[in-house]
Amino acid sequence: MSAVQFTLNGAPCTAARGDTILDAAKAAGFFIPTFCHRDDLKPFASCFVCAVEVEGRRTLVPSCSTEVTEGMVVNTENERVKRARKTCLDLLLSDHVGDCLGPCMTSCPAGIDIPGFVNHIANGRHRDALELIVNNMPLAGCLGRVCTRPCEEGCRRQLVEKPVAICQLKRFPADRAAEEGWDMVPSQLPSIGKKVAVVGAGPSGLSAAYYLRMFGIDCTVFDAHEAPGGMIRYGIPSYRLPRSVIDREVAVIEAMGAEFRYSTKLGSDITLEQLREEYDAVFLGLGAQKASGMRTPGEELPGVRSGIEFLGAVSRDETLPIGREIIVVGGGNTAIDASRTALRLGAESVTILYRRAREQMPAWDEEIEDALDEGVKLETLAAPVKIESVGDRLSLTCIRMELGAPDESGRRRPVPVEGSEFSMEVDEIIAAIGQNVDSSMVSGVDLTSWGSIKADEVTGQTLLANVFAGGDCVTGADIAVNAVAAGRRAAFAIHQYLLGEPVVGDPRGYVHSMGALDAIPEEVTAPFEKTERVSMPRLEAKTRASGFDEVETGFTEEQARAEAARCMECGCRDAHECALRDFATRFDASASRFAGDKRVYHRDDSHPELVYEEHKCIQCGCCVRACDELLQSPCVGFAGRGFDARVKPALDRRLALINSNELSKLASFCPVGALTLKNDAVATLKPGGFPDEEEN
Repeated sequence: MSAVQFTLNGAPCTAARGDTILDAAKAAGFFIPTFCHRDDLKPFASCFVCAVEVEGRRTLVPSCSTEVTEGMVVNTENERVKRARKTCLDLLLSDHVGDCLGPCMTSCPAGIDIPGFVNHIANGRHRDALELIVNNMPLAGCLGRVCTRPCEEGCRRQLVEKPVAICQLKRFPADRAAEEGWDMVPSQLPSIGKKVAVVGAGPSGLSAAYYLRMFGIDCTVFDAHEAPGGMIRYGIPSYRLPRSVIDREVAVIEAMGAEFRYSTKLGSDITLEQLREEYDAVFLGLGAQKASGMRTPGEELPGVRSGIEFLGAVSRDETLPIGREIIVVGGGNTAIDASRTALRLGAESVTILYRRAREQMPAWDEEIEDALDEGVKLETLAAPVKIESVGDRLSLTCIRMELGAPDESGRRRPVPVEGSEFSMEVDEIIAAIGQNVDSSMVSGVDLTSWGSIKADEVTGQTLLANVFAGGDCVTGADIAVNAVAAGRRAAFAIHQYLLGEPVVGDPRGYVHSMGALDAIPEEVTAPFEKTERVSMPRLEAKTRASGFDEVETGFTEEQARAEAARCMECGCRDAHECALRDFATRFDASASRFAGDKRVYHRDDSHPELVYEEHKCIQCGCCVRACDELLQSPCVGFAGRGFDARVKPALDRRLALINSNELSKLASFCPVGALTLKNDAVATLKPGGFPDEEEN
């Protein structure tokens, strides 16, 4: 066969006569996206994402069906071509109805493959579940107890009755690992000969150290406290998070080779300048452990202390003496923790004072209920005015409040009621109204007006190129899972920095969503019957308030599998291999560029092997042509015209009524997950390198 000489992207090129531009470009090492093209099928030229520019032609041409000719000048990568491909993708996405990933997963700051690990638990694969969790977050036991559960806010099961107990399920395989002695130390890449200083052994620092060691980077973790955990040790009581759980998960990071140096404070024992000289990079995971003041006269008096100071002291000594009558000022989880802790130390009366209404308290409602069940009193719509010493006690003057117009938080602003002052005599006052970043120990990095460290949101890199930061010292006081996620992102960025690569962090692909909860079609939840959420076993209120035993005792095997079975398995089984998602990521495509009608949700899972989700179909025609050209079986075909054209099973019947043994083969021809097999793995992420051991 004679050769054809042509120009491809500015360079001379040779192709066989009869080759398409797509064939020639691929042979020359150039990437051209396509949905409708397959080597085993005739050219179809329907999707047009393979469009290229040919000199002398007014319009772009489909490379999959245009043959190379002598002297042809082709450009497959200029801006005109890229814009055209992006437009094609934007149009496809604007009509696409479906989720790449489950809404629980996209709501999780750490990006844990929630549908995947929940499915593993439902099927008794508990080690697989834990490996999938720690692929993105190494503190499964800790956060499985104290996470504020943003994932459950996104869970669509609540459209049926209640969200799946994702957080409580997360601790289940971690507890199994402890009970059965699984070796969960992950494999690591070979050493790259670099070392990093991690300042702070809280959630962000521990996470950074874990992933740095997986990348083969030596690291030393410095912490001002005498033990690891940061705020999850010194700000969360042991009845919620036993210290043994923290120690067990830190032990894995130590076994990976991370060195820990405790009782070492940045700014006095070591300085940032020293660390930058001794180490190749530094990660600052300092937390936000400086208590906010009440701005109330008398708060400096003996007997008044912050919630963080109080919880930290009790973490070190759970026999700490305490007065008979205690007031806790604040409405967040720290206030709840402080009040419940005071009861456990022996206080006879503990009252929470909060300036707004109960429904506006930021603390978890179930934590508030637990506190009330244990005997804590709640005084709402009241605020402290001044504190005075009365002998060996304290007099707290308060004022009643009423709710006015909403403030910047969206909550109605509390307004003092004139002449409503009242006083209470108590033994101690605990102020739990917020935490700030103590930036006095850091020099050389840029700070915000709030005193937090300025760092890139994606990479954690500061203006000092070899200094990275993440967690509460960047965001201000925040939830632990955000800090864990920040440490992981920073580890990726530090690895890139040390290798001299562009610092981009952990890249995330395009994620399509069906929308918010109120936008989900009823057809999505219709197949699911109401099933009561499994309640976490817990100690009785009277029993638990007398000591620091863990309140939530954990699911049994039967309970965990039953609760996991409630998962609706949202998300796409083909998300990891979907060409539409891949190309949308490559060309920065958007589903919001074009408005208009969308496809109607329609899912047919009547076939024993195959599932067809018509709302995901992009009409590439691969399945239709496979039926005609390869399978010799008219299983599916096009129906309708124009915008309303759809790929339908023969005679628009349900899949179960198609009399063909070839039907299930169509899944392999679909590039976007509209056709999938029922036995396809639910997990959309692949766990990292763990020892190949059988589950004990």
